[in-house]
Amino acid sequence: MGKGANPQHIAIIMDGNGRWAQLRGQQRVEGHRAGVDAVKRTVMAASKLGVKYLTLYTFSTENWNRPESEVKALMALMAQAIIRETEELMSAGVRVKLIGNKEDLPVDVVEQFDELERVSETNEGLTLILAISYGARWEIVRAAKRLAVKYSSGEIDDIDESCFEAELTTSGVPDPDLLIRTGGDCRISNFLLWQCAYAELRFIKKYWPDFGEEDLRVAIEDFAGRERRFGKTGEQVREDNEHKS
Repeated sequence: MGKGANPQHIAIIMDGNGRWAQLRGQQRVEGHRAGVDAVKRTVMAASKLGVKYLTLYTFSTENWNRPESEVKALMALMAQAIIRETEELMSAGVRVKLIGNKEDLPVDVVEQFDELERVSETNEGLTLILAISYGARWEIVRAAKRLAVKYSSGEIDDIDESCFEAELTTSGVPDPDLLIRTGGDCRISNFLLWQCAYAELRFIKKYWPDFGEEDLRVAIEDFAGRERRFGKTGEQVREDNEHKS
């Protein structure tokens, strides 16, 4: 993929909800409520702009260390959002997939996500991947354990990148082309470490509740202006693109 191509898969670290609320003299949970609205705007914008896959870092494994009251509020917000937005997601043809450690989530939240995944599985529009109770190190260790069992049982006789990727929670989904982080911090915080090996990175200062369609559009335009080399020289990439055309 050289210059001029739009990203097919965008991953977003949605940071800054709490700081957004505190700047307004509000409780942190109000920032998370505003963040849910930003999710809706971004999902619809991504669908409109032709993005095929959108992965949102919704709740990390590290987020369990936050105050219990905030965690409970976040879980309740997610459950409410599923119920409230299901009809619109279905109307837009959005397919929903959950990645993360479901064992740590409240049973009712898991049941609601499972149902949303089930009813949307035949949709052919944007695939929305929600990373909840997710951490890349957890995912990599999980994949290694699964491969160890398969290897010791004789089910496989070698371990390579392709069989490792098949054990990741994102199996069957192309790697992100573009990773966006809001909130001003320039790190990827244990998010899709394997999958983002060659992703283009974009860090913006705007807090997540203020993120919208224009921000996504600008990020896509910036991406299209970059030359992705994947370890090759610029000349090799241009030659490859000429051969493809």
